[in-house]
Amino acid sequence: MIVMGLIVRLIDLTLLKKNFLRDQGDARAVRVVDVPAFRGMMTDRRGAALAISTSVYSVWVNPKEFSENKKIVRTLSRLMNVPVETILSSIQKAKIKNREFLYLKRGLAPEIGKKIKQLSLHGMYLQQEYKRFYPEADIAAHVVGFTNTDDRGSEGLELAYDNWLAGTPGKEMIVKDRLGRVISNLKTIQTQKPGQNISLSIDNRIQYVAYRELMDGVQKNKAQSGSVVVLDIKTGEILAMVNQPSFNPNNRAGVNKENFRNRAVTDTFEPGSTIKTFSITSALDSGKYKMDTIIDTRPGWLRVGHNLVRDEHTTGLLTVARILQISSNVGITKIILSLPANQLWNVLQKIGFGETTEINFPGERSGLLPKRNVWSPFALATLSFGYGMSATPLQLAHAYAILANDGIKIPLSLLKIEKAPEGVQVINKDVSQQMMRMLETVVSTKDASGFPARIQGYRIAGKTGTARIVGLHGYEKHRHVSSFVGIAPASHPRIVIAVVVNDPAGKEYYGGLVSAPIFKKIMESTLRILNIPPDEVTTAS
Repeated sequence: MIVMGLIVRLIDLTLLKKNFLRDQGDARAVRVVDVPAFRGMMTDRRGAALAISTSVYSVWVNPKEFSENKKIVRTLSRLMNVPVETILSSIQKAKIKNREFLYLKRGLAPEIGKKIKQLSLHGMYLQQEYKRFYPEADIAAHVVGFTNTDDRGSEGLELAYDNWLAGTPGKEMIVKDRLGRVISNLKTIQTQKPGQNISLSIDNRIQYVAYRELMDGVQKNKAQSGSVVVLDIKTGEILAMVNQPSFNPNNRAGVNKENFRNRAVTDTFEPGSTIKTFSITSALDSGKYKMDTIIDTRPGWLRVGHNLVRDEHTTGLLTVARILQISSNVGITKIILSLPANQLWNVLQKIGFGETTEINFPGERSGLLPKRNVWSPFALATLSFGYGMSATPLQLAHAYAILANDGIKIPLSLLKIEKAPEGVQVINKDVSQQMMRMLETVVSTKDASGFPARIQGYRIAGKTGTARIVGLHGYEKHRHVSSFVGIAPASHPRIVIAVVVNDPAGKEYYGGLVSAPIFKKIMESTLRILNIPPDEVTTAS
């Protein structure tokens, strides 16, 4: 009977259940594994590396098989820089949960991986992967962003263009022995496809200068934060975009996540007097005003409804150009209240305030440009000098680039482009050129607010802005946003730079004294780097 039972069982296993057992054996020995794809490289416009992938190793164990030889585990601990207690505790927890896979450490350098492999620990395995490295570190962090532990985009352009950069992993069929070691590669099921490279519009030389000068300016003025945007007026390319505080994407341990924000596109602020440029633009566009039209600003204040609009000093009779030069709130208010209620709003909306710039950057804010069916005089007055609306530093830079480009609005780009895109005329060309002449006097006139932004040999056009910050109980007296937007060379505009410094706590807080000097240093270096020749004539009065 025993013999007959064995014969029946043999027949059952070898004939009747042959296919089932073979499949079960293959399931335990044959595996289909992913082959990681090489992530595409990110470079600046001249080919300098901003994000590259390097080969690394991850260490994992099968907790059920792992040999807990304490001497070797101590060596493993030292190589991975992970405490022995952490290793053993993690393995014990995985055993309790009946897990067969546990990462001990990811992203190890190849030389470390080689030493760990030589330990030949039972139940421990190495897996080749790729890790992102950022040569420019904190200088380009907010633009480039970073990837997560699985090498997928997590912030910035790494996230925005993740599908483009990531490529497609391959798949291989392999045979492993009972210890999990690869015996042979049976076949390639799917060939891996490396990700595609991306060339950004950023010039890393200008990016470095902007980062250095902004950091110095924020520290000098004891400010909470700051942003700088540098644009090529003719192509719409963003040549630099930096923020403070920043972070090192290669080592993010302990970094405040607030520092990950690209404030130039995610943070909005009330732009203050930088909007007066477009208030004057709307006045000229109406046909009712010219540069030399006289406005009576006496006695230096104006009652609008139940509120007062004030100037810093009593100024008297002023031309429209002079109102912009000295940034007169009373003058701007009188002009805007004399025009149709939607005149200013229409200009601001056409320029792009209240909508994103569509540069495909994660988290970009549109800002706020409220539209009212009925404008109260005071709401319109505050809008005319940059309150009651909000914008990002990038939007502000774009708006001034439109003026500098003869009123033509072209799309912005964080990717390098070979040919300038088609634009749309949103401001009359003659009005834009008049505005450029007036903005030049804001910098070239000694008692004007933008005089600290002047650069020897170049004609600079620009405008300062100083706005109070809203707190829990309204606008706070001693907290400000200081800004300056400038264009050079004024004779043939090529570059616009917007500088925004948030909450300076030093001696100065006016845009002309905080942000204009930062602009000057960045613009000087940018003009030199791009080999842009000086203007033939430099004026100062």
